[in-house]
Amino acid sequence: MTLDEQRWLPPQAPPPPIDPVPEPRKRSIGGGIAAALLALLAKGKALLLLLPKLKLLTTSGSMLVSIAAYSLIWGWKFAVGFVILLFVHEMGHVIQLRREGIEASAPLFIPFMGAVVWGRILEGNALAEARVGLAGPILGSIGAAACWAIGAGIDSDFWRALAFVGFFLNLFNLAPVTPLDGGRAVAALSPWMWFVGLFLVAGLAFAYPNPIIILILIIGAFDVHRRWKTRHEQGEYYKVAPRHRAIVAVVYIGLIVALAVGLDLTHLARDLNDV
Repeated sequence: MTLDEQRWLPPQAPPPPIDPVPEPRKRSIGGGIAAALLALLAKGKALLLLLPKLKLLTTSGSMLVSIAAYSLIWGWKFAVGFVILLFVHEMGHVIQLRREGIEASAPLFIPFMGAVVWGRILEGNALAEARVGLAGPILGSIGAAACWAIGAGIDSDFWRALAFVGFFLNLFNLAPVTPLDGGRAVAALSPWMWFVGLFLVAGLAFAYPNPIIILILIIGAFDVHRRWKTRHEQGEYYKVAPRHRAIVAVVYIGLIVALAVGLDLTHLARDLNDV
């Protein structure tokens, strides 16, 4: 109320006195803040407890998105099988990373790009990197072989086709160039093999132009250049005992041969007249 308005009030009706704020009300403000802080802390604790579930939701959610994307090409049944094969492959990396003492995330799926696993930088030497790199194709090959066994047992072309894609996926990942698994494996053999891998991927990109292959070629070229420049600074990293080098070579070459045989066994000839 303004002073001009107060002049029009009659004398017998003065403005009502303003009651002082009671003391308990002041204390209630502090109590309200404390209660709010307690509630916030309780919610924060609940969020911390939910973090593992949120990671699970991220993995399962990205799986569903990938299934939906691949369903546009192959149908939902084959898409589900393909994404499960990707999951098995990536879990090989996760299991080995954790065996190496590295905390690794659950796989995150990216439609038409595969899946990735997040973790801290792998320390140690090239042998540890090779173990992690080979773990994915090893477990992935077992998953594809299981599909082949089911297909042979029930005489199902669906399962044979799924096995064929699984064998091809793991064989392609063994190309000796980073960021593919083969590039991490040959780090324990000889850095020179990265250039062989670049040549192979470049030839593949020229013969069968594909955005994913071209992207792998670009990333691989930058990574090989970085590694090659720093190879003398990280000399200890690439020092691997001859016995361990031989084991990596046997596993690497053995996987390539086994996957090539698997591709031959599960290849399905298609009659173009039936398409």
